[in-house]
Amino acid sequence: MPAPTKKASRKKRTLRVARKAPPESADRVLVVDALVKRFGEKTAVDHISLQVRAGSFFGVVGPNGAGKTTTLSMVTGLLRPDEGTVRIHDIDAWADPEAAKRATGVLPDRLRLFDRLTGGQLLHYSGTLRGLDARTVRERSADLIAAFGLEDAVDRLVADYSAGMTKKIALACAMIHSPRLLVLDEPFESVDPVSAANLTEILERYVAGGGTVVLSSHGMDLIERVCDSVAVVVGGKVLAAGTLDEVRQGETLEDRFVALAGGRKAAEGMEWLHSFSD
Repeated sequence: MPAPTKKASRKKRTLRVARKAPPESADRVLVVDALVKRFGEKTAVDHISLQVRAGSFFGVVGPNGAGKTTTLSMVTGLLRPDEGTVRIHDIDAWADPEAAKRATGVLPDRLRLFDRLTGGQLLHYSGTLRGLDARTVRERSADLIAAFGLEDAVDRLVADYSAGMTKKIALACAMIHSPRLLVLDEPFESVDPVSAANLTEILERYVAGGGTVVLSSHGMDLIERVCDSVAVVVGGKVLAAGTLDEVRQGETLEDRFVALAGGRKAAEGMEWLHSFSD
């Protein structure tokens, strides 16, 4: 047998042990069937289908403009599909949107919060909007504020928060009604490493307790570290989906993603860049 190449050895060393995916017998919390979304003549999402089982930490990866955010927006009721269906905990998300939203917590891309409220007021508003009584809102708000490390910011206007703090209060608002499914679009973007580790632990505990997370991210290392299943979306289509090991096929997720997505450019030319202006 030939000796392994340096490239193969590197892949073997960096391949992470995948988190165990839920069994096939687990309930399907999210079923996306042949979703299509067009903007004029451009098809942003082209018959995407996905299945996510209860207790899964499911990652969605893809290059910029791949259709990830558009897909998640249709899943969460923020954007109406042109074709296809979304079922959340066996509820048709567009036939019965109120019931579907009760089962879902959402952290959307391009956050739009009521930022003239304080963090505490925003949590109270979110809980009340979800139909929780005042006592439950107070108790859960206190738990979330402590868990997310928001004690020093709870009485400040959200408009004065940093990008990372804004992500944390938005995620706390998404979780206050204890949804079955969390759909998170780039939840760790602009979040510092310490806060990211804290958020990851909170989400892992949520999944261990029976919750389900679907998140999109450009961070392949993050997806490989926390997710048990993944879908690769390119050009509005799912090119690969399944458990992390099924999609990786013995490679790192980054290498497998690049192989599927293509588009890597050879670093040639631009010799002028080495002729410095001074």
